[in-house]
Amino acid sequence: MASETVLVLGGSGFVGRHVVNRLVQVGKRVVVPTRRRENARHLILLPTVDVVDADIHDSPALARLAANAAAVVNLIGILNESGRNTFARVHAELAQKVVAACRAAGVRRVVQMSALNASPEGPSRYQRSKGEAEAAIVGSGLDWTIFQPSVIFGREDRFLNLFASLERHLPVMAIAAAQARFQPVFVGDVAHCIAHALDDAATIGQKYPLCGPDIYTLRELVAFVGTLTEHERPIVSLPPALGRLQARFLELLPGTPMSRDNLASMQQDSVCGCAFPALFGIVPAALAAVAPTYLGPAAIRSRYDAYRSQVGR
Repeated sequence: MASETVLVLGGSGFVGRHVVNRLVQVGKRVVVPTRRRENARHLILLPTVDVVDADIHDSPALARLAANAAAVVNLIGILNESGRNTFARVHAELAQKVVAACRAAGVRRVVQMSALNASPEGPSRYQRSKGEAEAAIVGSGLDWTIFQPSVIFGREDRFLNLFASLERHLPVMAIAAAQARFQPVFVGDVAHCIAHALDDAATIGQKYPLCGPDIYTLRELVAFVGTLTEHERPIVSLPPALGRLQARFLELLPGTPMSRDNLASMQQDSVCGCAFPALFGIVPAALAAVAPTYLGPAAIRSRYDAYRSQVGR
């Protein structure tokens, strides 16, 4: 299906841009719907990518998009709710709409981005909605593949970059759930697996946890970023009650650095407990090898110099 069209929902986002680039590299034609075309300007010049204005939550519009596709990849996800964008709407209800659109268009192949610990019985609304989305895909009767990554890192991530930003501005890092464990996976490896799955029938009807090679506590990740950026700060581990109070405050700030629902998700360690799936033919990249390329002082100076050059200063 090298020359067939793949509809990528969420193609302009952090993971999406890597998936779209990977699909282009392996010869796919890609359609990326967006309600804000400027958010996808980095994709417009790619030779086999068509960025279209559309509201994917509108069922008729989604059905029209699916009608011209051989496969649908759903990468849409949020970490925090905002206005109409609730977990139920963005995760569970959209998955149901994807299934309906695929059935109406006769599209058999669907790839769903989920998350580790997704379950209708999970401790957070995020995990429960992701679990409900999985259930909709699994019960669809379509040729599905589901990926369940741990936290994803890469140049544009909102995880390590958040810590780096906070450590530049705060004298002390007070963190809740400091002993929560993560097994971060590189965004390029996730994109590779998604592109591979579309051409490998052996992945149909399978769920794949995706994790990198190393496990870190949240405290260790914060310390690692501080060392890497040369903004090391004292780290204070908050007890549960203070952690919940902090999350209640932080969820009111622009960008929502932390929420009570995020904290609930961290009740369960985000680790795979298994090897990276051999089917995909890669060794997952280590955080310690990749993060310095975008968080290290030399990388940050390079980006600053590029910015100054662009503005003529």
